Amino acid sequence: MQTLALKSQRVITEQGMVPAVVVAQEGVITDILPVSSSKIPDFVEDLGNLVLMPGLVDSHVHINEPGRTEWEGFNTATQAAAAGGITTLVDMPLNCVPVTTSKQALDEKLAALAGKLWVDCGFWGGIIPQSISDLDELLSSGVLGAKSFLIDSGIKEFPEMLEQDLRRAMPIMAKHGLPYLIHAELDHAGTEPASIGNRYQSFLASRPKEWENDAIELMIKLCRELKADGIDCRVHIVHLSSAEAVAAIASAQAEGLSISAETCPHYLTLWAEAIPDGKTLFKCCPPIREQANREMLWQAIKDGVIEFIVSDHSPCTPQLKNIDSGDIENAWGGISALQFGLPLIWTEAKQRGFELTDMARLMATKTAEFAGLGDFKGKIAKGYQADFLVFDDSRKYPISNELVKHRHKITPYEDKEVQGEVCRTYLRGELVYTNDKFVGSPKGQPILAT
Repeated sequence: MQTLALKSQRVITEQGMVPAVVVAQEGVITDILPVSSSKIPDFVEDLGNLVLMPGLVDSHVHINEPGRTEWEGFNTATQAAAAGGITTLVDMPLNCVPVTTSKQALDEKLAALAGKLWVDCGFWGGIIPQSISDLDELLSSGVLGAKSFLIDSGIKEFPEMLEQDLRRAMPIMAKHGLPYLIHAELDHAGTEPASIGNRYQSFLASRPKEWENDAIELMIKLCRELKADGIDCRVHIVHLSSAEAVAAIASAQAEGLSISAETCPHYLTLWAEAIPDGKTLFKCCPPIREQANREMLWQAIKDGVIEFIVSDHSPCTPQLKNIDSGDIENAWGGISALQFGLPLIWTEAKQRGFELTDMARLMATKTAEFAGLGDFKGKIAKGYQADFLVFDDSRKYPISNELVKHRHKITPYEDKEVQGEVCRTYLRGELVYTNDKFVGSPKGQPILAT
């Protein structure tokens, strides 16, 4: 029987950060002992003052396999996750080919990942107008929930949902009790494509906050109407960028509607005024907005309106990013930074009065609960899977492209100084990453809803 025992003066548990010894057998936590306990095993490893945290759960990752593995793929994405202390991912239904809008497409994805997972991985389904008739079967096939766009996704196989489509899909989502993830941008006016060129401010102006605000108001309206008919649809706003929408979300939550929201490191650590023209690596949708908007998002996290932080890792090839030409207008939109979420967020959060226990809550516990994995992932607690990261919260260093473990060694965070380093990652009690190296072979498992 494989047994692991780790001791630290700073272990993040349900009781807060405490000195403890965590014991695991066969991949499951069996005991959390005081450091003075007589039951501590002889083989315990003392981590000193390094922080022992629950493995992070990132519920918003575009892995792009099968079909666009030149953009990413399960092997490199899950390696980058392990290097970032992430022990569980949930994969998005695009930009893979086929998009995951049917049971058959999910089966193709499951076949493609065999032997490639360095961490555990669940899956979101997708809903497009043409797939609503197959939605029952998709939601019964093991996906953890489903996602739609309210605007052009950039992928022709994944068109946007109109209001009449949402009205058909939402009762089916409610019947299954699974979250409905919404890319909330809505262009009521059918705006003509803007002339952007290489100017970041032109790109920012081309996707205004109103698009997010209006999309979120629509989802709130539909939730309210359904609730009046006794139907409770769990709507989740992905990668919230517009802080102007926070008040509407908070009001809907106070009303008792099942509305939740996430945001991402790029919206919390970057701001539009500092983005130079021609730097396509910063392009994403919705866009990175102004400094004042960023501070309001941090306040919404403090207030609990935004419930957790996820990467929205959305990679592509350097060629599609138009790095050399600086053509922001035609560059693919998406931020590549899967492994750096914890140090990026900790660097900013500690300046705002957050604690490391908040990092575990915002990036592990809450994300696990949202994805339906909260009974066995996201906490250091007895009976939970022994997913851990060891964190040196004091080490300062610049992010470099050489550190990148995802497929293409590019990131908008190059040369950004951060504080905090993931030293090790354990998956179900087994060491998978240590000191910038991967250990053994891929041991991750697909996670399917039952």
